[in-house]
Amino acid sequence: MVLIPMALVMSKMISEAIADLAWQDTQQQAVVAAAAVRAGVLPRAIKPSVPGVDLLQVVSPNGHVLATSPAAGSEPMAKLVPSSGGSMENSQTCANASPGCLRITALQADGPGSPIIYAARRTTTLTSTTFVNAIVAAQAAVLTAGVGWIAWEVTGRILRPVEAVRSQLATITLNHLSDRIAEPEGDDEIAKLIRTLNQTLLRLERATYEQRRFVADASHELRTPLAGLRVKLEEAQLHPQGRDVDGLLTETLGDVDRLQAIMGDLLMLAGLGSSASMTREKVDLADLTRTELDRRADRIPPRASLAEGVTVEGVSSQLTRVLTNLLDNAQRHAREQVEVEVRRDGTQAVMAVRDDGPGIPEADRERVFERFTRLDTARSRGHGGTGLGLAIASDVVRSHSGTIAVLDSAYGGACFEVRLPLAP
Repeated sequence: MVLIPMALVMSKMISEAIADLAWQDTQQQAVVAAAAVRAGVLPRAIKPSVPGVDLLQVVSPNGHVLATSPAAGSEPMAKLVPSSGGSMENSQTCANASPGCLRITALQADGPGSPIIYAARRTTTLTSTTFVNAIVAAQAAVLTAGVGWIAWEVTGRILRPVEAVRSQLATITLNHLSDRIAEPEGDDEIAKLIRTLNQTLLRLERATYEQRRFVADASHELRTPLAGLRVKLEEAQLHPQGRDVDGLLTETLGDVDRLQAIMGDLLMLAGLGSSASMTREKVDLADLTRTELDRRADRIPPRASLAEGVTVEGVSSQLTRVLTNLLDNAQRHAREQVEVEVRRDGTQAVMAVRDDGPGIPEADRERVFERFTRLDTARSRGHGGTGLGLAIASDVVRSHSGTIAVLDSAYGGACFEVRLPLAP
């Protein structure tokens, strides 16, 4: 499309250049003939002296041909009259029968009322505007076709690797997320795209693996209390007379409570993905901790060391859940001491929960935040809990741009330390 206006501009430039050359020749011939008229030396039959100008006439003001070149004939070749003495008028006419057109210059020999000099040259089809336009248009069409073909070839070569990537990517399904796209050598855009796609596939594979493992673990955790409920109810149905109804109800209610706790934690985890859209506000961690401690009735009353004015931006209910889960974990494993601390450390707010229980080995301090993790220590879920509390705490803290870590407690047990950015 760009070539078409370029061709039109080129055509106009060529036509104007041809016209300028033609006018220069006819004007020069008219000046020479006018000088001869003024000198009185112009014969009846005249011969043009400028190459290319083959038509020359001297015409009286009343239209009689006073002198003419053989090719011009005996009739006036034009009726063009200059507007004032000494001025020239240029005109083009294609009305006569001769091939091509005439480019005519008219000049009065010696002021108003003097004879008019007509000098003209024929323009063949090679120099006509129509022919020039046709030639330029044809060249533009050929050039456009050539550029289009080159663009097609270049685009094809550029997109060929993209098509190869697309075809390989189309073969990767949910059951084959371990497959990868072959990475080419180099560091061009295609290579960068393929590396990015492979990294995305790796993240997708890991996320899918975690999701499948979570579903499998959740199914197992739900199956255990459900199986226990079924066994107890079937036993009561088979032997109703010898069964302690109150004891059965107490046991089944315990299983129901465990099911309810697991379902609540699962729903909490599922809802964390949309927590980014929840309204956040400034939360005073000291006030939040006091409110939670006043609400609880723990077997070991926690000691509190709370610095005032330590505020963060977040969802209050979620941060309360973090503290609740950490306190529940500490209460399950503490022997005699549980402590909660809130303090400021530079630009961070620190909330720590310590106990004097058996602690957590360093090798398990990352794994303990995974969902349904079982530790072969005294801190197992045999002491209660759903196996999701620490995973929920970790997810909430990360969604608040913070970190959570397991450290050694000053009391010999575990210290869960949460760090969050201070509110501005």
